Amino acid sequence: MAPRSTERFLTTHTGSLPRPDDLIRMMYAKEEGVPVDPEALAMRVRRAVADVVQKQAEAGIDVINDGELSKPSYATYIKDRLAGFGGTGNTFVYKDLADFPKLQQRVFGDPGRSRRKTPACNAPISVRDPQAAVADVDNLKSALGAAKAAGGFMSAASPGVIAVFFRNDHYPGQEAYLHAVADAMRAEYEAVAQAGFVLQLDCPDLAMGRHIQFHDADLKTFRQAAALNIEVMNHATANIPAEQLRIHVCWGNYEGPHHYDVPLAEVIDLVFRARATYISFEAANPRHAHEWTLFETVKLPEGKVLIPGVIESKSNFIEHPELIAQRIGRYAKLVGRENVMAGSDCGYGTWVGQAAVDADVVWAKLAALAEGARIASKQFWK
Repeated sequence: MAPRSTERFLTTHTGSLPRPDDLIRMMYAKEEGVPVDPEALAMRVRRAVADVVQKQAEAGIDVINDGELSKPSYATYIKDRLAGFGGTGNTFVYKDLADFPKLQQRVFGDPGRSRRKTPACNAPISVRDPQAAVADVDNLKSALGAAKAAGGFMSAASPGVIAVFFRNDHYPGQEAYLHAVADAMRAEYEAVAQAGFVLQLDCPDLAMGRHIQFHDADLKTFRQAAALNIEVMNHATANIPAEQLRIHVCWGNYEGPHHYDVPLAEVIDLVFRARATYISFEAANPRHAHEWTLFETVKLPEGKVLIPGVIESKSNFIEHPELIAQRIGRYAKLVGRENVMAGSDCGYGTWVGQAAVDADVVWAKLAALAEGARIASKQFWK
């Protein structure tokens, strides 16, 4: 589990990390229907997890994960683990990219994004591969045994983000669909928690969903949908202690204009309704770096911990540790040093093959994150 800080600022990240080139090729093949030896793939994933855990420890990251290396993406992996998703592929409108067609073509042409498969739900949802989550847990447990870390976490798709990517063509309404997804995902959620790890629920539906799934709706409609997503997520995690839960809220991990992003101020009250103790969110990129001032007027609920992104996930700039320390300090002054953990805006391997940030630069950025946290810790814990 991830301890609350009592003497320094802890560091973590959002989840996905760079995959080895040979693993990327194997996963591309699997996604495209080319026969891949499942045992060979499982062994390669296990070795890659051991390596990525060691790299996180060497970079100075405290709360470590498996890099999501077994998954084609943080959300679309569920098509391989759940039955009921055999429909036609989904299409998406990114309202901000629609204003810039040439940029949209470039973003959608990303090697990872262009290969993602999002078949609609066209039958009752059930668990098809219960062993996948068990294998993930076992890989991380084994890797952490040889690494120095303050704690471990594992990511999973929230019911709401699954509903964003996978269209419902079977259930009578959205609420019934969400509950069916939640019931099927519950086993994965609880497997992570029972292993002693913190479970991170990825929730782009609470922010990105505004300019994609609800791009033609008003704010009230979007907020009602977001509130339902949180209610269902809380139901799905009811058996997991709040201190073993964290959520990640983001506006989409792509280098786009983001000028239609819903402001954090318009969803923060909903985000606080989640049972999760830890709240991870984008706070370093140019569209959201200013939103730390929100906490001058919004009180952090008792027991909650913020994990603001203090390094970007779409830029090859290596943030200066002093800037990182400043960003951490802004939140610490407003919500209390013990209520802040330093994180990244989003993942560095959101889709297999995504290469927005050079793999070697990723590790340098994470090392800068750790150094920035050390600087801030000296300032706040003297």
